[in-house]
Amino acid sequence: MHQKKLRQAKSISNVYNSAYWHLTQQDYTIAEIRNKLERKTDNIEWIETVLADLIEKGYIKNDFDFAVRFAESAFRNEHGKSAIKQKLRLRGLAEQEVSDAIEQVMNDGNIDSFELAASRLRNSFHNFNSTTKEKLYSQLTTKGFSRAEIDHAIAIHPEKDTLRSKLAVKAENADLNTEIMKLFRKGKGKSLILRELRAKLIDVEHFDDAVYKLEASGDIDFYQSCSHVLNKKKFDISNSADKSKAYAYLARKGFASDEIKEAFAPSE
Repeated sequence: MHQKKLRQAKSISNVYNSAYWHLTQQDYTIAEIRNKLERKTDNIEWIETVLADLIEKGYIKNDFDFAVRFAESAFRNEHGKSAIKQKLRLRGLAEQEVSDAIEQVMNDGNIDSFELAASRLRNSFHNFNSTTKEKLYSQLTTKGFSRAEIDHAIAIHPEKDTLRSKLAVKAENADLNTEIMKLFRKGKGKSLILRELRAKLIDVEHFDDAVYKLEASGDIDFYQSCSHVLNKKKFDISNSADKSKAYAYLARKGFASDEIKEAFAPSE
């Protein structure tokens, strides 16, 4: 999208007024103000005169001083150094100047990035009822903190033991019967279903009882399922090598030996 063309300056005073107006809105780098003034006039001499004058009077800071002031404000607002670096680079400041400015601010302010992350976490989350571990890492990473800094912040948070992963939250809300049926319909045997439920952190304390009731009601039949899975693969059971492959395949799918033997029975 093209920027709307501004009413062009008719005198250098118009250029001054434009610069002053922008600087009352927020701090700008020299390059940013130059860019804005270039939209106001193509008279380079006016632009350079205004910039030099405003820099000398302290209205516009040199890039290093701008970076220092920006970093001081960002650290006060509990942003990590990587986010500060990124924002300053996006505003056109040189890498070395940005790094030097941040280092100076951290040294002068005795800023500990690990404690800053811990403070940010405490102030943002008194408890973890409304978030997950994954969301927390994502949010703090966006704010400029490293994995090590986030780990430290979590480790000393008073509610650290209540922080749960997305998987754990999902597992708490899962219905055991429903999860068993989902995996059964995918052609998985009892032992594989149990392993996968554990991997999902679902409470399997009553797994055997749940399976027994589902079998008793006719909702699941592992013997029938095993035969169905075998038929889909079209193994040649009359061939001993193929039969061994079929047995190993069905065992990996979680079926018990008696279920596999029953599936082989029609061919034996």
